[in-house]
Amino acid sequence: MHLGLFLLGTGSHVAGWRYPGAVDSFQDMAALRRIAETAERGRFDMIFMGDNLYADPAAHPSYTLRLEPLTMLSALAASTTHIGLGATVATTYSDPFTVARAFASLDHISGGRAAWNAVTGASPAAAPNFGKLHPNHAERYAIAREFLQVVKGLWDCWADDAVVADRATGLYIDPARVRALDHEGPHFKVKGPVNIGRSPQGQPVVLQAGGSEPGHALAAATADVVFSVVQDFDEARAQYSSLKARLPALGRRPEDVTVLPGVMPVVGRTDREAYEKLAVLQGFVDGDNARQLLSDRFGVDMSGYDLDGPIPDIPLPDTYHSFASVMLNKAKREGMTLRDIYNLTAAARGHWVLCGSAERVADTLEQWFTNGAADGFNVMPPWFHEGFDDFVDLVVPLLQKRGLFRQEYAGTTLRENLGLPRPQRG
Repeated sequence: MHLGLFLLGTGSHVAGWRYPGAVDSFQDMAALRRIAETAERGRFDMIFMGDNLYADPAAHPSYTLRLEPLTMLSALAASTTHIGLGATVATTYSDPFTVARAFASLDHISGGRAAWNAVTGASPAAAPNFGKLHPNHAERYAIAREFLQVVKGLWDCWADDAVVADRATGLYIDPARVRALDHEGPHFKVKGPVNIGRSPQGQPVVLQAGGSEPGHALAAATADVVFSVVQDFDEARAQYSSLKARLPALGRRPEDVTVLPGVMPVVGRTDREAYEKLAVLQGFVDGDNARQLLSDRFGVDMSGYDLDGPIPDIPLPDTYHSFASVMLNKAKREGMTLRDIYNLTAAARGHWVLCGSAERVADTLEQWFTNGAADGFNVMPPWFHEGFDDFVDLVVPLLQKRGLFRQEYAGTTLRENLGLPRPQRG
């Protein structure tokens, strides 16, 4: 299986930073270097850093205070050697030339370990920071499709052997091996080429996490790795099967896309120890936090609803579409209250929470992996460092002993370790 680390410096639990001894700043480079080194020691495929483009002091601390991801990952490239380095950059609030150049640069800096999480940008709170109106869901995906086309085109403007650097003839760049892009579409007009040579991986790895129908369609067509939001095994297997079934019609093989559900593991040496850790975390949250977080995720003011009452009739929002769909469907299936939803949301922002002994966690991951629900997992530690160390020191050795996870890296690039081919120049 493949393992990614979802890097939030204070942990994926909304109150993870309050756990005794936890990292309490996502701006602490010493802590971030230690996290990266632990992930590499655990032979993880990649570190993935999500991002947001606005500040809300009432939100999760790591949503409000964080380093710019490409800058941070470039620094981490110097203290790691094999682990992939992935970052979110939203297509709604960026431009293709800058994104293509930045990720090609990270790929060169890291020796072929860069990955771009291409998201549309779900939150309208970012729009005023760019002097824009937030496009609707359909328009955001139309922009994203063209954006990805342009970025991949820019990455392919240079042939692998375009840089000749022949001292005898004085030829440095062979102009016949570099081409303009000359893209002109509904949303972008980009001449190219980008002013950096072809990256070590050919193209950096493309990650995606959209859970709506347009998101699944875009991921099937363009993504190398898909992060999914799921809550139970049957739902995960259905999503996995649906995505893989789309690929042949697009000229892609099932193994060309790696599906990693998000999971927040709370690990103990016994089940009781794990439950006690989760209870400590949940003891730090309150009703006001619940309503604020649910309002943000559902796109509806939840302050007037009873947390212990039935789930109100909430339409799927234009923002955080995947999260809302997964949580509302689960609530209906299981007769949950808003407080129940919040407890899951606070624990992992709507992702799957897996709490138990190392053996129980390893057994469950094995079941999902061997029965068609996942190619691996995007691990979301509730806090750092202990919450992640527990997984690396207790669960990873069990997966290795069972022959489910690597003992050593397959290569030095992210594509090699994911088992993905190097793209040919289009």
